[in-house]
Amino acid sequence: MKQGLAHRRRIALSVTVPVLALTVFAQGCFSRDGFADAGDAHPSSVQEPAHFGFGRPATATEIASWDIDVMPDGTGLPPGSGTAVEGAAVYAAQCAVCHGSTGTEGPFNPLVGREPRDDFPFGRTVQYPMTVGNYWPYATTLYDYINRAMPWETPGSLNPDDVYGLVAYILYENDIVAKDLMLDANTLPNIVMPARDRFVPDDRRGGSEIR
Repeated sequence: MKQGLAHRRRIALSVTVPVLALTVFAQGCFSRDGFADAGDAHPSSVQEPAHFGFGRPATATEIASWDIDVMPDGTGLPPGSGTAVEGAAVYAAQCAVCHGSTGTEGPFNPLVGREPRDDFPFGRTVQYPMTVGNYWPYATTLYDYINRAMPWETPGSLNPDDVYGLVAYILYENDIVAKDLMLDANTLPNIVMPARDRFVPDDRRGGSEIR
């Protein structure tokens, strides 16, 4: 027993000493300009970021290609349009496998459902799953999410007309818009979602919203 304990102590010591030495060496190798001589064992307590000497600032075009978020008021919506009729075909081809042929079957989150229409409890229950129809406060958020994150296996592959059509179809299936309503950057922000008034301003943080 004593021999086994001593052996474990020797192993622990043989591991701890190199790790400690490496830590001290690493701390002594960084200075205010990022990489100092190994002999500088007393770096400044306030260090500037290291400068590695490669890369370049992103161009305005490159930044714009990533700046695709859509705000609740519609800011960021691109040119394009679509109706529920057009979106039905896109949904069948791109979305039904995950959300079901009618948006209710799954296996992923259901998209369609308005019940209870006027008294939705904020919380997940078997009886009332959170769907676009009874929970989402902004229609523009639906465009933003689909455009950035869907379809599951190829996110970002849909063009603006496809996304507008999908948004129209999902809203139509939730009894929010008419089948022939043309959605675009002008009409989509004007849609008042059933859950819009179920969210209230949080004055503690200057206007962000909470439940």
